[in-house]
Amino acid sequence: METFVWVLHLLVSVVLCGLVLVQHGKGADMGAAFGTGSAGSLFGSSGSANFLSRSTAVAATLFFITSLSLTYLYSHQERQQGVMDKVNASAINASAIKATAPAPVDASKSREIPK
Repeated sequence: METFVWVLHLLVSVVLCGLVLVQHGKGADMGAAFGTGSAGSLFGSSGSANFLSRSTAVAATLFFITSLSLTYLYSHQERQQGVMDKVNASAINASAIKATAPAPVDASKSREIPK
């Protein structure tokens, strides 16, 4: 399931980037300079957005849904132990062993007190 969401997420992100790059701004047409900026709309002058902007909105919605799905899937999976966790665990175990081991006795400093 997670692999499917990852693949869908990547495809949607590529489509979203492509749709944004294909679009042009409102000031790009000569007609927009004279107030007739709705000439390129899909549903005529009554439509508020053309086909590309509606497709971009759909792709953006799918992108957010897949992002939230990946976040949910990641937060509800069992945590696997990573490499750094293993290193930290071995360092903690080594320090625990050193803490419980008796300190070495220096033979030069130990002297018997004469009676």
